[in-house]
Amino acid sequence: MKGFRPGLVPSLVVAVLVPVMVCLGFWQLSRGEQKRVLMDNYAERRVAPPLDSSELSHTADPAFRRVTLQGQFDAEHSLLLDNRQHDGKVGVELLQPFLDHRTGLWLLVNRGWLPWPDRRTPPAFDTPAQPVSLEAWVYVAPGATFQLHADPSGAPWPRLVTAVAPDKLWAELGRDGFAYELRQQSGPGAYRTDWPVVAMGPEKHFGYAVQWFAMAAALFGLFLYLGWHNAGRHHGKHHESNQHV
Repeated sequence: MKGFRPGLVPSLVVAVLVPVMVCLGFWQLSRGEQKRVLMDNYAERRVAPPLDSSELSHTADPAFRRVTLQGQFDAEHSLLLDNRQHDGKVGVELLQPFLDHRTGLWLLVNRGWLPWPDRRTPPAFDTPAQPVSLEAWVYVAPGATFQLHADPSGAPWPRLVTAVAPDKLWAELGRDGFAYELRQQSGPGAYRTDWPVVAMGPEKHFGYAVQWFAMAAALFGLFLYLGWHNAGRHHGKHHESNQHV
C-alpha cells in the first residue's frame, strides 16, 4: 500500500497486542457467561426444597443444594480460612467437621465469618457442645484458583489455611467424608453467613471485556493513523526533493 507506511516496530507491536487483547476480551465474555449461568443455577437451587442428608451422597450434582443436618461439630479439628473480608474488615471463616448422626457421614461445615482484628491473638470462637439440627448448602467453587501455600498437614489445631480441601482433611483424619464444603445458614452456632456466591459477578467480566475490545480498537486506530501520517510525510518530502531537482 503506497499510501500506508506504519513502520516495522509499530506493525510488530500491533500484530502481537491486538490479537492478545481481542482474545482476552472474548475470554472475559466467556467467564461472564459462566458466572451468569452459575448464579442462575444458584438462585434456582437455593429456593428448592432442602435435601435430607441421606440423599446428599447420591446426588450427581449437589452444587448449591440445601441440606438438613442433624449431628455434632468436632471442636478439636477447626480450620480458619484466612484473608476473608466483610465491610472492609479483616477476618477468617470458621470450618469444622460435622458428624451427621443419621448417616454417619462427615461433612466440613463453614460456620461463617468472624473478625480477626489483632493477628497477635487467635480469633475467638466457641462450638456447640450438644448435637444440633441445622441447614446448610453445598458450596462448589466456580473455578480452581492457583495459590502458593504450604501443605497444612500436621500443623496444630485450630489450623490457619488459605484454601479448603475437604478430601485432604478426611484422608488426614482417616474419616469417610463428603467431598465439598457446606456453608451453614443462620442457625445454632452460626456466625456471619452472608457469603457472595462469586467474588466477581458476571457484569464485571462483561465490563472488562468491553475495556479489552476498546483498547484493541484504539491501538489499531492509532496504528492506522500513524501509517497514513507517515505516508503523508514521506510523500511531502519526496515532493520537495523533486522540486529541488
